[in-house]
This record gives sequence, C-alpha cells and structure tokens, in this order.
Amino acid sequence: MDTDSLNDLLRKALVASVHAGDVILGIYESENCRVDLKKDNSPVTLADRRSNAVICDMLRETGLPVLSEEAAEISYETRKSWTFFWLVDPLDGTREFINRNGEFTVNIALVNKHSPVLGVVYTPLKRVLYFGSKPMGSYRVVLPDNRELPVHLDDWTGMADRLPLAKSRKGIRIVASRSHMSPETLEYIRHLRQKHKNVEIVSRGSSMKICMVAEGEAEYYPRLGPTMEWDTAAGQVIAEAAGCSMTRYGTTNPVVYNKTELLNPWFVVKAEDLSG
Repeated sequence: MDTDSLNDLLRKALVASVHAGDVILGIYESENCRVDLKKDNSPVTLADRRSNAVICDMLRETGLPVLSEEAAEISYETRKSWTFFWLVDPLDGTREFINRNGEFTVNIALVNKHSPVLGVVYTPLKRVLYFGSKPMGSYRVVLPDNRELPVHLDDWTGMADRLPLAKSRKGIRIVASRSHMSPETLEYIRHLRQKHKNVEIVSRGSSMKICMVAEGEAEYYPRLGPTMEWDTAAGQVIAEAAGCSMTRYGTTNPVVYNKTELLNPWFVVKAEDLSG
C-alpha cells in the first residue's frame, strides 16, 4: 500500500474515532448507562454498541474487513487470508466508563498481516487525539470545541504536536493499569525500583497508558496480565512510531496480531532510551 493510500485511511480513522467519541459522550452524559455482561462476564454498555456501529459503518466504506471487540466471532479460517484489516475497540476502558472517571478511549488500527501500520487513540472526555503511522511518526492534538474536522491529513498534523514531547521532569515514571494490577506486574515494578532512582508510579485506564509512554509522560508500561488484540494495536503503532518499543515480556520481539487466538501475550512498553 502506498503512502497516499495509507494517509487517506488514517484520515478516515481519525474522523471515525471522533464521531464515535461524540456518540459515547452523549451516553456518558445521560442517565442511559445500562451495563450487560458478555459471555466472558466482561461488561458491555450501550456506548460500546453504538460506538461500534458508527465506526464499522464508516470503515466498511474503505472496502477492508473490520475485526471489532463487539463483533469478534470471525473464525481464524476467514481471518488468516486477510492482508489488510481494521482492528477496533469502540470503547476501551468500559469499566472506566462505568466508573465515570473519564479514562476511556476509542481505538482504531489498520493491521497489515500481523503488524499494525497505523493507529488512532481518542480520549473523548478530554478531546485528546493520538495518531500515527510507521512512515509519518506519531502526533497528539487537543481538538478545539465546535470546529469542523480537518479535511486533509496535513491539516491534522499541522495542528498537532509530534511525539515524543520534551520531558520536563526527573526520574522514571511507570504507568500501570488502574483496574488490572497483577502480582507479576507488582514484582516487575519492584525490580525497576531497584534499578532506577526516583521512581514514580501512576495508574491509568485503557490504552492511555501506551500513549503516555509514546508521549514521553512515562518510561515504562508493563502489562503482565491479559489483554486482547483490539486493546493494544492502535497504541502499539503510536508508541513504535514515536521511537518506543512494545515487546513480549522477557523478549525483544514485538507483539503481533491476527493470531489464531486473539489474546495478547504479556508485554512491556518502553521508552527508546532505556534498557533492561
């Protein structure tokens, strides 16, 4: 796929994420927040479903298949022949949405075979949008209120800051899951405390944690617990295009996608200039 085609798809993903975010906020700010349980006992809300409908309708116009958390029952026999496909989490951080702490995102990634090549992560409540691709790098923009969305990708990047941003603090910051802190993660953090001085721990929900490392607001994000492919693909592109790594725990191998099983391995997101 050439650069112009990739840029056009990124623009479509940006627009889809913002429209989905508007739908989510409409429900978040209302009283219509019924919670159901899926087969795996994870929560799902009306916001998940409506965001999914908006995104899938818009992305299907590209002619590429869509794999979404809310429509994940597509067999590997079908998926294994896909060259390019969209990988979507229409509401990442459903528990954060239910708890009303604002730490939820919309995640959209384009995957080429087993590697994500562009990604968008949108935080609707703060109107903060992270986006990037391997050729162009990663960006962060705070969307102005009541302004039409840009038409061209150059307009999006023109009002954004390229990642990583300049670091203004001393020491090491580790970001960890607000809702899923495992004993193994705590042990990994203990190891980092022994290795680095001035270690600060912060908790966040959803894929905001990956974006914090990409942005330069954290140096490590260890996730030694379960996640699914749609939770991480968009954030991984943004982190890698910003010069960070996202590797399987205990290896230097990047996390890969469209596997037989959609469960991710444990992984660590790390800033570029760190080792160990």
